[in-house]
Amino acid sequence: MGFHARLRELGYELPGVAKPLASYVPAVRVGDQVWTSGQLPLVEGALPLTGKVGAEVTTEQAQEQARIAALNALAAIDDEVGLDNISRVVKIVGFVASDPSYEEQPAVINGASDFIGEVFGDAGKHARSAVGVAALPKNAPVEIELIVEITA
Repeated sequence: MGFHARLRELGYELPGVAKPLASYVPAVRVGDQVWTSGQLPLVEGALPLTGKVGAEVTTEQAQEQARIAALNALAAIDDEVGLDNISRVVKIVGFVASDPSYEEQPAVINGASDFIGEVFGDAGKHARSAVGVAALPKNAPVEIELIVEITA
């Protein structure tokens, strides 16, 4: 089963690629890898939730936002090389806009990691960073980057 079919089986549909907010492209192919720019959890061009995790946003809400951002990263990869050309997910980098006392960034980025695991199975086992930051564009609670290896 291809990854497009697996997404549909899980009840997801790839969104359109989010328009860049500044001077960059959503994804770049380098040899047999594709690197995405940071993807926000935009839904139809808008953030469904804003604010700092640990203050206005709960860990559970932020996990869902991380999943949405990962889905947006997959859309950027699909547009660049086709989702079914992914052979493995190499790394996820997750940024969490955090209240100064918040320490559960890894739990938030599990929202993206668990989603990637559901879609890609063993090919979704990846290295990862989960970083707390003071602020993200548009007051987003999370931002996700993906690095994948491709076969084509």
